[in-house]
Amino acid sequence: MKLDILAVGSHPDDIELSCAGVLAKEASRGKKIGILDLTRGELGTRGTPEIRDQEAADAAKVLGVAVRENLAFADGFFTNDKVHQLKIVEIIRKYQPEIVICNAIRDRHPDHARGSELTSVSCFLSGLRKIETQLEGQQQEAWRPKQVYHYIQWQDMDPDIVIDISGFMETKIDSVKAYKSQFFDPESNEPSTPISSNNFFESIRYRAANLGRLIGTDHAEGFMVERYPAVDSIFDLI
Repeated sequence: MKLDILAVGSHPDDIELSCAGVLAKEASRGKKIGILDLTRGELGTRGTPEIRDQEAADAAKVLGVAVRENLAFADGFFTNDKVHQLKIVEIIRKYQPEIVICNAIRDRHPDHARGSELTSVSCFLSGLRKIETQLEGQQQEAWRPKQVYHYIQWQDMDPDIVIDISGFMETKIDSVKAYKSQFFDPESNEPSTPISSNNFFESIRYRAANLGRLIGTDHAEGFMVERYPAVDSIFDLI
């Protein structure tokens, strides 16, 4: 299956919190969307890997994505090395996405910046023909995505591009709510974490609302770019 967009996150829920609006919007337009989780989030204070596996599957259904895979890298300890790069290269070549969206270039959690760099490097290496990979015994063809974008996570950053997600905010919120073990639940007896507060949950809405305000829409999501997006006419930017 060829994908239009492959969204990559270091942990299950990274994507839902950061770019789910864009994914839901493009899925509604018939685009093929895939999600790749690098770890199972097994070091998370709340929940278990098994619970998070099910939550990730539930969130994928909410967003209408075509495929979701998990590479089961070691949460907190994966590195940007050849072994990990080749695993991601195999996925990129398998699905041949036009666009890859991945973790924030810097953030509170060290896995986020590490996952960002690892994915970016892997996207480049995937286009080198002399790097050989196989899938089910068959040689894979080289493939490099046309664009790599980085979403915004815990830390506020000034985005390079802002995309309107008006009309898809509730879908985004529903995908986040699929992770019942992780986020605000007044009935939960689990330990409190920075992301389990009501303030954090509300920040999902007010960040999207503020980015929307800046471009004259209801809600938006922001991204950092690796190279300039190009348009044919200045009027394409209206």
